[in-house]
Amino acid sequence: MKQKILTTILLTALSVSATFSQSLNKPKLDSLFNILAEKNKAMGCLAISKKGTVIYSKAIGYSYISDTQKIQATEKTRYRIGSISKMFTATMILQLVDEGKLTLTTTVDNFYPGIPNANKITMSNLLNHRSGLHNITDDSTYTSYMTQPKTHDEMLAIIAKSGIDFKPDEKFAYSNPNYIILGYIIEKICNKPYKDVLNERIISKVALTNTYYGDKINVKNNESFSYLYTTKWEQQPETDMSIPGGAGAIVSTPADLTGFIEGLFSLKLVSQNSLDMMKTMIDGYGMGMYKIPFFTRMAYGHNGGIDGFESVLAYFPEDSLAIAYCSNVTVYPLNSILIGILNICFNKDYTIPTFTKSAIMLKKEDMDKYLGVYSSTQLPLKISITKDDTKLIAQATGQSSFPLEPTEKDKFQFEQAGIVMEFNPAKNEMILKQAGGRFIFTKEK
Repeated sequence: MKQKILTTILLTALSVSATFSQSLNKPKLDSLFNILAEKNKAMGCLAISKKGTVIYSKAIGYSYISDTQKIQATEKTRYRIGSISKMFTATMILQLVDEGKLTLTTTVDNFYPGIPNANKITMSNLLNHRSGLHNITDDSTYTSYMTQPKTHDEMLAIIAKSGIDFKPDEKFAYSNPNYIILGYIIEKICNKPYKDVLNERIISKVALTNTYYGDKINVKNNESFSYLYTTKWEQQPETDMSIPGGAGAIVSTPADLTGFIEGLFSLKLVSQNSLDMMKTMIDGYGMGMYKIPFFTRMAYGHNGGIDGFESVLAYFPEDSLAIAYCSNVTVYPLNSILIGILNICFNKDYTIPTFTKSAIMLKKEDMDKYLGVYSSTQLPLKISITKDDTKLIAQATGQSSFPLEPTEKDKFQFEQAGIVMEFNPAKNEMILKQAGGRFIFTKEK
């Protein structure tokens, strides 16, 4: 329920073997994405590449929606990819290491001495998210400035003011400032804007024709807006790309993303030693990538989320298989979509979801027992529950309202955000479940 640039996706590793199907079941992939589109569960594009050749591509939904116009998404539609940008930033940093222009033990004070613990935080700490710098996108104030242009000095001041959460290399904690700073360091060493370095060091080397540092969204440039689906499509705010920088400001297409990761793993961008360092996990995270297990197979990649965009990029070295999915609307969880894609790719048993509407129907008067304002000692927000003619409506402090769909007695969900609410009218309680958390709310009198 809070704006973030990344929410980690991990698939459960199982003990059963899985092998890529040499004859990809394209009709089944079509069926999955057709039902997602038909039921308003997702909009976006998938690309699957094998040994450098795109073997499947599918776009669904729209890149732009207004009261008077809809623009159909295509395989050329460009999406904000959020934290997948970190893979690009890590690649460029390691190129500089390969060239002897930087070392992994170089400390931040060589560039930005005003950052807390700058004389102790190394490039390796930044790459591995072990710096201790506080993650500014977790703060309630982040949404107040995320749409406003910021200079490097302004962003560095925000990062410095946010302080530190722990000593450098003490532990892993995902923090976007790590990669914002790495992006600035790339500019300092190369004496060029990040977008120009990106073009020279990655885009031109592996022929990415639809990848670049983002700006204001422009539909005339095949760029997509992002949306939230409640009872209608609602266009989401645009983060100004001066905010995320090297942590999340790149725009791309799924086909370009597969080209990037294939170029990375074929050593067109970095040395074998640097690739090995990127792949080496410390507390579950490497340098700009993490592992994505699927049965006995292991992929490397990253996911991204910015505004209403969600994306994922994965590469299976054993199969020379790259998979990229970019979305500007995700009602059905991205992880569930990815699991469906992988099951089909690796020829596992998988049933296409039907998204049949709940058989539970509530009368207007049945909703009254749930209405009210709920507060919790575990979270600093209140949730108001109201109703219209057909459904319950929830609204958290400072957030947009969203509809609640009944799933069973006293239980409701808002699938797009992975929210489940369980009510106990007799105790005037409601339990909110989201992202593995369980929070008890009490109705105010």
